[in-house]
Amino acid sequence: MGSLRFNYKKRLSYIPFVLVLLDLQHEGVQCGKNAEVENHLELGKKLLAAGQLADALSHFHAAVDEDPKNYMAYYRRATVYLAMGKSKSALPDLSSVVELKPDFTSARLQRGNLLLKQGKLDEAEEDFKKVLKSSPSAKEETDAKTQLIKCDEMQQLLVQTHREFNNEDYKTAAAQLDALLETCVWDVALRELRAECYIQLGELGKAISDLKAATKLKNDNTAAFYKISTIYYKLGDHEMSLNEIRECLKLDPDHKQCFSHYKQVKKLNKQIMSAEELIGEEKYTDAISKYESVMKTEPNVPYYTMQAKERVCHCLSKNQQALEAIETCTEVLKSDPHNVNVLKDRAEAYLLDEQYHEAVRDYETAQEHSESDPQVKEGLERAQRLLKQSQKRDYYKILGVKRNAQKKEIIKAYRKQAQQWHPDNFQDEEEKKKAEQKFIDIASAKEVLTDPEMRRKFDDGQDPLDPENQQGGDNGGHHFHRGWNSWQGFNPFGSGSFNFKFQHN
Repeated sequence: MGSLRFNYKKRLSYIPFVLVLLDLQHEGVQCGKNAEVENHLELGKKLLAAGQLADALSHFHAAVDEDPKNYMAYYRRATVYLAMGKSKSALPDLSSVVELKPDFTSARLQRGNLLLKQGKLDEAEEDFKKVLKSSPSAKEETDAKTQLIKCDEMQQLLVQTHREFNNEDYKTAAAQLDALLETCVWDVALRELRAECYIQLGELGKAISDLKAATKLKNDNTAAFYKISTIYYKLGDHEMSLNEIRECLKLDPDHKQCFSHYKQVKKLNKQIMSAEELIGEEKYTDAISKYESVMKTEPNVPYYTMQAKERVCHCLSKNQQALEAIETCTEVLKSDPHNVNVLKDRAEAYLLDEQYHEAVRDYETAQEHSESDPQVKEGLERAQRLLKQSQKRDYYKILGVKRNAQKKEIIKAYRKQAQQWHPDNFQDEEEKKKAEQKFIDIASAKEVLTDPEMRRKFDDGQDPLDPENQQGGDNGGHHFHRGWNSWQGFNPFGSGSFNFKFQHN
């Protein structure tokens, strides 16, 4: 570019001195002006041929500025715009050419083609007819006749499309619009009409695609941005809905529909984000309250109600509110029976409530629909271990406490059971023998459930006092089989620590 400008200046330096003197006269100024325009046109033409479109465009800009009545400057600039894919900018330049030189058939033919792509069928048809009346070349005549036939086909198809749309035959209308848009690719109205067909057919992704194209084809298309936002909102994508409605307000901050929708989406988005933050902080009770607010904010879009209930189900399960979690999760699964996240949460709630068969069933269903989820695999294995364990000794059941019982509750339950089943309370030998075994089980339960590591193992499906789970017959010094003698002298109402020696069988 720099070398071309240098050549241009160098070329000017060779202008005869006499021409410089004539600059003082009107005619001389006009000649200098035309020479400069021609120079810009020539340089622009060379750059265009070399594919340097931006540099060529700058020269054609200069030529138009120097001589606004030079039709060739407009035509060349339109050619660059078309090469750059900027048809919107090319159209006004082609119109200027036709206005300045009505018999310039090439420009009129190109303008007709652009008008046809924009769906301006009547205007395009008029251009093609004028081309045929202006002594066109053989090729131009053929092109104009072909495009006239195309205009007529499009007009007939457009009438049929509107008829089908008004008759609510959206599938047929959409198919006809496909054909129309193959030719009228830049027609905003046709894309918006096809988007409406897709909405009625429930193909919302396709509707969004057409509407987004419409926002690019029409700069101030607030209606399209509003519709895109409402579709995303109904799909449950509140973040994308918020992004699109902001685009509408950028174009028109006072747009009533967009502003009203913006307030609604912003409020909902804030509540959901806040609820998720609370879940991340393990503040499950607060998160439940926040999701209840979400359901009140948007009761009319089923997606948000179900999403909120799904997250409430998760919070209740994590908060160890087993029965409430099972009820809420079950409600969600009625509408979405293969929801893996809800199946996992309900399975965990079933485990809390000691419904092991149900937990295994939920994890198996989840695995069918998410084989690669490591949480499902781990959860299923744990549920199966707990089911197997429940068929043996269950220390929680022995003491009559829930799985989420605190240490104080466990010790209290132990003392009550130990007092009831202490062998010294029984005189009959058979009853005493039964009580001894019961007392051993009670003491074992207390031992396991008050030791954090042993309790963790038991909760994970392993009995730390079961010889089958011990390595080499030993498990950290604990042994499962103990006789009544091992427990004699132990005060169940003392400090709660065990001060006795274990005996091997």
